[in-house]
Order: sequence, then C-alpha cells, then structure tokens
Amino acid sequence: MLENLLTNNLLDLEQTIAKDLFQSYSYSWEVLPNIHDFIIEYGRNLCKNKYLNPKENVWISKNANVFESAYIEGPTIIEDGVDVRHCAFIRGNAIIGKNCVVGNSTELKNVILFNNVQVPHYNYVGDSILGYKAHMGAGSITSNVKSDKSLVDVVIQKERIKTGLKKFGAIIGDYAEIGCNAVLNPGTIIGRNSNVYPLTMVRGYVKDNSIIKNDGSIIDKF
Repeated sequence: MLENLLTNNLLDLEQTIAKDLFQSYSYSWEVLPNIHDFIIEYGRNLCKNKYLNPKENVWISKNANVFESAYIEGPTIIEDGVDVRHCAFIRGNAIIGKNCVVGNSTELKNVILFNNVQVPHYNYVGDSILGYKAHMGAGSITSNVKSDKSLVDVVIQKERIKTGLKKFGAIIGDYAEIGCNAVLNPGTIIGRNSNVYPLTMVRGYVKDNSIIKNDGSIIDKF
C-alpha cells in the first residue's frame, strides 16, 4: 500500500513548475520544508518581460488577474492565467500554478497549487499540495497542526509513516473534489479523482476514485 503514497501515484508532475523539486523525494510531503528556497531560486530566473516583481521575492505573471485588495507576501510565484480575488491572503512560500483561482478571503501558506486548481471561497490551505484540477468547495480547509502539537504521521491501513513535520495539512490528488465546509485533518492524503462530501471530517489516506461520506464511510466511484 505504501506505493499508493508515492508522488507519481497522486500528482501529474508535468502540471507544476516544481517538477524537479518533487523528483528529489519519494513522498510529496517531503517537499514542504523546501518550498521557500525553491521559489527564490526559480523566481530569480523568470523572464522580466513576462513577470512583474512588485516586491522582494514576489513574481506575478503579467497575464494574471490580481485584485488590489489581495495581500501577497514573498516568496510567491503566481503564474499565467491565475485569478487572485478580493481579500485573498497569500502569506508566502506559495506556488500558484497556471489558471488557478484563489478566491475571496482564501488564505494560502507554504503551498504548491498545481495548474488549474480552484480554492475560490473562504478556504484555508496551509502546508499542503493540491494536484492538477483539484477543487475545494466553499469553506473547506486543511488543518495543518495537531491539537497536541506533536509531529504529524500519515496513516494508511493502520500503518503509520512518520513525516517528521509539525506542520503538514494535506496532499490532494489530481481532479479531487473537496465538498463545502469539509475539514482535512493533518496528514490527510486524498487520492486522484476522489470526492469528499460537504461537512465531512477526513483523516488518513483515501484511495483513488473514492467517495467519502459524512459518516466516514468510503465507497468506490466506479
């Protein structure tokens, strides 16, 4: 089962500028402590004719739409076609891939959003990675710190994998749909093409092509 957690089984690495960063590690969460340095190195080599550099270590594509009310701290890269809406709060260490939507009052911190991700309404996404075309419904969040502040483990079929991370929210696979007001607890892994019902609390690993219901039961989509 551990092979299900490997990056290539969750994420299409052709859909992010951070492909080389991921390829240095087996598991997606291992990149989280390295996002900061990667952005700074990558950003310094971006074409000045295509990217604005409005403040230190912030690079914004000239083809992105960023509302004046949005707050953006570095290091951050915002790519082509991104829509950053009213009062979005980007706290730094953020890679926002092509054609993503970062919506009203959404907060991002230490994240990689692959291309075409949508976090459009009142979302908190911290210390997390969202795969290609992943979508979080209004009010859904990633909880990135355990209540007892202990290190986060990933649990798959009663086996615990120690991440060594105090802050780790979720890995959301390509095409996954997270329902409105759902909570993904620290260390949650959502497989490709899976759906989480609204108002659902999720922890641990959820395999590809699954539906997670409010009562915690999981059924196959197909």
